[in-house]
Amino acid sequence: MKAQWFNAVDQIGEATWQEAIGTTRYPFAQFAFHQALEQSKSIGDGTGWYPEYLLVMDDDDHPLAIAPTYLKTHSQGEFVFDWSWADAYQRYGMRYFPKRIWAIPFSPVTGLRIFSHLDPKGDDVQFAHLYPALAELMTQANQEREFSSWHLLFAKPEHAALFAPNKDLLHRISCQFHWFNRGYKNMEDYLSHFSSRKRKTVRKEREKVAKEGITLTRTIGKDLTTADIDFFYLCYQSTYGKRGQQGYLTREFFGQLAKNMGDKILLVQAFRDEEPVAASWCFFDDHSLYGRYWGCMEEVDCLHFEACYYQGIEFCLEKGLQHFDPGTQGEHKIARGFEPVFSHSIHYIAHEGFRDAIGNFCEEEAQAVREYHQDTHTLLPFKRET
Repeated sequence: MKAQWFNAVDQIGEATWQEAIGTTRYPFAQFAFHQALEQSKSIGDGTGWYPEYLLVMDDDDHPLAIAPTYLKTHSQGEFVFDWSWADAYQRYGMRYFPKRIWAIPFSPVTGLRIFSHLDPKGDDVQFAHLYPALAELMTQANQEREFSSWHLLFAKPEHAALFAPNKDLLHRISCQFHWFNRGYKNMEDYLSHFSSRKRKTVRKEREKVAKEGITLTRTIGKDLTTADIDFFYLCYQSTYGKRGQQGYLTREFFGQLAKNMGDKILLVQAFRDEEPVAASWCFFDDHSLYGRYWGCMEEVDCLHFEACYYQGIEFCLEKGLQHFDPGTQGEHKIARGFEPVFSHSIHYIAHEGFRDAIGNFCEEEAQAVREYHQDTHTLLPFKRET
């Protein structure tokens, strides 16, 4: 087995990339996704995101796997926050950036971080040894270039556990809220598992939106028009604009995705009198729906819940999807039936002193996260078993 670094997807080529990932359906493993990031200039020069893909090959140069990594000159768009770590380095006159992240840009989604035809679903125990093996290559590459750290973000829990024997690597956890399909037949069946009071609350929220004259549509990416994408992008930027910021992703990124991987995209749109007022962009595969971007041009009570959660749950039930990851943070998801789950990241800190200090921080933080995770279970809307 051997490995080689590439700093552009086109250097690898679509044919080689596809041979490496095989039948992997995970949207964020697709060549088209990473090509769109690069060609739309959402990453690259001036963005603080510089791709370095690790291609793994057998001894006969047949591609086996790809690991997406990025050199970062800031900590934005990652969702595993390490600003305090960077500040500490600066206070001691040391350089934290550039660092390497092993992740999906702008996407706090738990999932594969090695894309391979040998393990298209990421659940083959025989394949899992590649994670610590590639971690050693990351460490070696960092040491050669004197980078401060590398960070594996939103790894699957079973993959994060593989790093436990290496005491130089730090394990960090956080809490998200995901929906799981427990064999529900439809939305009514799903809500029948709620307590009476919580079920009434959900119905009132949905009724509020309808009484405002709002209707919603769900459109697969390949059927989106230019006007649909233009309006969604206006909504996307408005979400950041309300915080005085600029969205990370360009209009070209979304247009290219709709064109080249439209069978993995869902756009929810809200209309009042046939005029669009809000939109929510999701990705999906054979198993999961991934809620990613939302925005509105008009504030309507409960519309966010309808467009980002209830419509997604209905889509999962219609398509037989088993899991809905609606995005990071947000305790308001709990009342809609999204359950607390742990997310996992692995961190290599080159400096021994900082590694010890950050390790202590991660341990203390983990205790608080576990307590929070336990507490939120009591807030779920489902009927109590007797």
